[in-house]
Formats: sequence, structure tokens, C-alpha cells
Amino acid sequence: MTATAGWSALLKREWIPLLVALVGGVLLHSMNVLMLATVLPSIVEDVGGTAMMSWPTTAFLASSIVAATCTGHLTSRLGARTAFCAGALVFGIGALICALAPSMGTVVAGRFVQGFGGGVLSAMAYVLVGNAFPEPMWPRVAALLSGAWSMAVLVGPLVGGAFATWGNWRGAFYAVTALAALLAIVAARALPRARAAKGGPVRAIPGGRVVLICLAIAVMSTASVVSPPLTKAGLFLTAVALLVGMILLDRRSKAPLFPSDAFSLRSMTGVAMWFALLVSIAYSPLSIFVPIFLQSLHGFDPLAAGYTVAGASMGWTVSSIVVSGWSPRAGGRMLAAGTLAMAVGLAGVAPLMTTQPVVVLPVLIGLVGLGIGACWGFGVQRLMGGAKAGEGDLAASAVATVQQTGFALGAAAAGIVATLAGLSRGLTPAGVASAAFWVPAAFVPMAFVAALVGGRLALLARRASGKNWDASKGT
Repeated sequence: MTATAGWSALLKREWIPLLVALVGGVLLHSMNVLMLATVLPSIVEDVGGTAMMSWPTTAFLASSIVAATCTGHLTSRLGARTAFCAGALVFGIGALICALAPSMGTVVAGRFVQGFGGGVLSAMAYVLVGNAFPEPMWPRVAALLSGAWSMAVLVGPLVGGAFATWGNWRGAFYAVTALAALLAIVAARALPRARAAKGGPVRAIPGGRVVLICLAIAVMSTASVVSPPLTKAGLFLTAVALLVGMILLDRRSKAPLFPSDAFSLRSMTGVAMWFALLVSIAYSPLSIFVPIFLQSLHGFDPLAAGYTVAGASMGWTVSSIVVSGWSPRAGGRMLAAGTLAMAVGLAGVAPLMTTQPVVVLPVLIGLVGLGIGACWGFGVQRLMGGAKAGEGDLAASAVATVQQTGFALGAAAAGIVATLAGLSRGLTPAGVASAAFWVPAAFVPMAFVAALVGGRLALLARRASGKNWDASKGT
């Protein structure tokens, strides 16, 4: 594995438009999750649909994961630039449907369309990183993409809050429609003129595997709203079984959605996919439940609670930028060190969430973000760099798929833990206090397992680097 290049090598004049397009795509996709949370009360007040309040988010997440899974397939058929621009336009069409929606059902439909476009944008960003930049630059580009997620934490609520305050929630979606159209124009001019693959057979859309993914997401979403703990656990395990079945089917397919060694413990790409999944699961409880805990236990208003949790995203960005220029050997050490920092942060949040004052909590929350930022880019580099010949696009598009699947699995698991801890009885002081301890504590073991997998990944990367060095000496 080659050494990492410096920022000056990345920030070349000819690459700036490409970087703007990639970061803009990830930012547009990620900011809309938080923007919706801000304007959703205004939407319900205007068009009704209180019982469907969770559906716009579920629809967005479901179609995002499906789109990210199919991105490698779309790239081979349409070409990278066409697929990215199409994703931006579909995202804008979905936003326009939401802006014109007369009912909550139409909002849900618009969010489903948006999610598909956003999933393509997010996954295509990593595909284009692998296609347009040399491998030594991948950690730095990954750091910029991580920064887009952190910017979304600040921009999303700001945009949604501004339009909600003005009493015009539809204006937020009109603004997103305009931004999506602008991104499509920029991408059409900035992205490389990669064309679709020629000469090979046209591959059919893998409908069966896509249906399994949709079923798994639907089951996970159902697990988040049902009350009986055993039902929650059963639905969660069913969703995991559906995903495992999809992967097994994909390995035997002639037109796979994932690399042929997906989730193998013997290959660098397979282990890196496990690493990305486990790290995403361990990170997910922060944004879901910690704001509720801060508001219920400490009287934070929604904005203050949201920006406290945003400290994790900022930590992710800062640490990813700091370590992005480190050597491959140092990056290998971060695969374990970063996940151990996440474990320490979660283990500290658990007992201190109910104590006064809350001065230490933001530090521990930030430590979780620092930990994932320190290891994420190096994990992505190994996932993409270890791909077999001809599977580079599949490995690159798998990054976003695995990340979003990890967030969804983590959210479902956190919901089960919170219910078992006492939130099933409502936001009672005792129930919230119990859940505030057990939700972060339950994910500490996941971070430790991720550290073990990170150690395995570092070992495989060193072995691969040694083989490459021996081969170069023999030439």
C-alpha cells in the first residue's frame, strides 16, 4: 500500500470542480435528514398525517439503501457521470413532489424518490473517488466527504428552521430542488467523461435481491414502532436473516451487487466491510436517543440538544482531516485505536448521562466522533484498495450501502434496548434514566468487536503490502 499524498497534491486546480461536486452530493443527501426533522411539525400542522410522522424518514432510508446497493450496477450501465447527474435530478424531483404535496402520503412518496436519488449521490461519491483519484489520496478525499456529513448537522436544521420560522415549510423543499438542479449542472461539467461499459451482456436489474433489501428495511422499521420487546427482537433478527440471505444469493449471482468476497474474514475487502458495518452500528445511538435524554433529564431545548450531539460529527470531521495524511502503518494502528476511543466515549456517556453538571458529556460525545473519524477513512481505503480486479466500482459503492445499513441496524437495536430499559412505559423519569444508561452501554461491546476486526484488517493490509513489496523487488 502506497504512502498517503499531501493536501497540496489533492487540491489541484483541475480537481477542485470534481471535489465540489462530490462534497455537494454528500451534503445535499445528508442535510435533508435533519432538515426534515425540523420542518416535520409544520408539515403535519398543514397537511395532517400525525400517525405517519415516521414514514417520511423510513421511506427515505429504505430507498437510499436500495439505491446505494445498486449504484455499482447503475455505473456499469450508464457511466459514472450520467449516474451521478441522474441521482441529482431524481433527488430534485423528489423534493419538488414534497414541496407540492397536498397530503402526508404524497410527502412520503416524495421522500422515497428523494432517498433513491440521495443514495445514488452518496454511493457515487465513493465510486468516483476510486475512479478519479490515485489511492494515496483516498483518505484525504474521504475526510472531505466526512466533513460534508458534519456540515449537514449545522446546515440541515438551519435551513429547515429558517423556513419553518417563516411559516413556509414548502420553501425548504423548493430550495432543495434548486440546489439539486445546480449540482446536476456542476457535475455534468466537472465529472470525468466515463462511459458505460460496452461489449458485454446487458445485466438485468437484480429484482429479487432488491426486494430482500426492501423487506429487511421494512422489518427493521416495524421493529422501531412495535411495543412488545420479544416482537422487537424477533423482527430485528428476521431483518438480519433477510440481509444475510441477500448476501448469500448475491455471491452466486452472475451480476453481483457486492464484491465477490463481501464480508469474508479472509480478504481485506471482506474484513473492511465488517469493520465499516460494526463502526456504523456503534456510532448510531448518539443521534437517535441522546437528544431525548438531554431534553428529558437536563432540560435542554431541541436545538441545544441537537447541537450537543453534533459535537460527535464535528469530532469525526476534525480527526479525519488530522489523520488523513498519516502513513499506512499509522493508519493501521488507528483502525483499532479509533474504535477503542469510541468504546471509551460510550462507556463514559452511559454512567454520566444522568449526573449533574453535564460539562463532561459533550467531551465524551465528541470522543466518540473523534474515534470514528480517526479510523473511518483508513477503513474505506482498505475496503476499496483490496478489491479484486474488475470489482473496484462494486467495492466503492458498497461503502455507502454498508454505512447506511449499519446505521439502520444500530437504530433498530437501540430501540430494542431502550424499550427493554423502560421507555416502553413512556418518557417517565425512571424509564428515561434507565435507558440513558443502557442504550450507550449496550454498544460498548460492539465498539470493542470493531477494534478486534480493525486489528485483523490492519494485519491483512500489512501482509498485502509486504507481498507487493516482494513482487516489486522481483521485477
